[in-house]
Amino acid sequence: MDGAVAVTGVGVVAPCGIGPDAFWEGLLRPPADGDRVIPDWDPSPWFSNPKEARRADRFTQFALAATDMALEQAGDLAADPARMGVMIGTGIGGIRTNEEQIIIRHEKGDRRVSPFLIPMMMPNAAAASASMRHGFQGPCEAIVTACAAGTHSIGAALNTIRMGRCDVMLAGGSETPTCPTALAGFSNMTALSSTGESRPFDNRRNGFVIAEGAAVLVLERLEHARARGAEILALVMGTASTADAHHITAPAPGGSGAVRCMELAVSDAGLSAGDIAQINAHGTSTPLNDAAEAEAISKVFGAPGPPVTSTKGVTGHALGAAGALEAAAVVMSIKRKLIPPTIGFGERDPELPEIDIVADEPRPWTPGPSISNSFGFGGHNGSIIIGPAA
Repeated sequence: MDGAVAVTGVGVVAPCGIGPDAFWEGLLRPPADGDRVIPDWDPSPWFSNPKEARRADRFTQFALAATDMALEQAGDLAADPARMGVMIGTGIGGIRTNEEQIIIRHEKGDRRVSPFLIPMMMPNAAAASASMRHGFQGPCEAIVTACAAGTHSIGAALNTIRMGRCDVMLAGGSETPTCPTALAGFSNMTALSSTGESRPFDNRRNGFVIAEGAAVLVLERLEHARARGAEILALVMGTASTADAHHITAPAPGGSGAVRCMELAVSDAGLSAGDIAQINAHGTSTPLNDAAEAEAISKVFGAPGPPVTSTKGVTGHALGAAGALEAAAVVMSIKRKLIPPTIGFGERDPELPEIDIVADEPRPWTPGPSISNSFGFGGHNGSIIIGPAA
């Protein structure tokens, strides 16, 4: 437990549910096919007036909603604002605003471009907005490492508390990539499922289902959380980050970068591979990624190893928010003493190593240290270890 930090708040905005409890219930049932977007999103509960909401890109709106939920659950933090920081990552930030304003410029001319274009599209807008709204005056940063950004943000927040710089950190990710240009780009690189189905590790998988969403955790120095009598939902125990140094989109053969990342995260938590009780896999439903991750899991944990789930079977792939959503799922899994199933998995791929995939129904478990993986375009690997509060 040395070096662990407390999770005292969770906020989630996801297609399967808004708020951690609704999100959890959504993880247990099959989703509708197609892109995973938030139905009928209404930002007004988290903004003082419509003008304020209009001046925030959708990814910032999601991040602020998740932040407010997490802080409400955490309660009175009783901390020095200079020792409270923010790490909210993203893959592509305000791409929806960027696309909209490019169309306006093309059709109506330069003078019609919004003066809010830059602060709305910049990837650090979500982190900056959360910092300003809540007066967090410590480090305020936006990690942009594609699909690993949410996990890297939580890991960076953990280390910021460990090094003694902060007592409290907001950490997570937010993404809204479901605009026509982004969808066309992912489709033309043949990354997306041709059937609209997310089937992690399944023999029929043929691409991911793009998604939007956000999740934010409140992380606290353990002694600080205990001193104020906070409910400790879970502990973030370890983290690691590596690079494949191989290819801009494809994983390294044999999952070598993922192997190193998982091994380092387990070591950073002061654990051994045999201590890991659950793996929340990156599990995007792409042929190469799932094969590399399954091989990496088998190399680190043996066969069949700990139970493996990919919540992307429900959520789809929310890019820079994915790791944060999955961290929230692990916290809820600890709270509910259930591992959510890998929805969409039904036909085992004979080419993959034998790993213990949780399928069909949630699996009861005795909560223990869990590893959550994220692997991003560019060869970015991130792993965090989350365990139950002692």
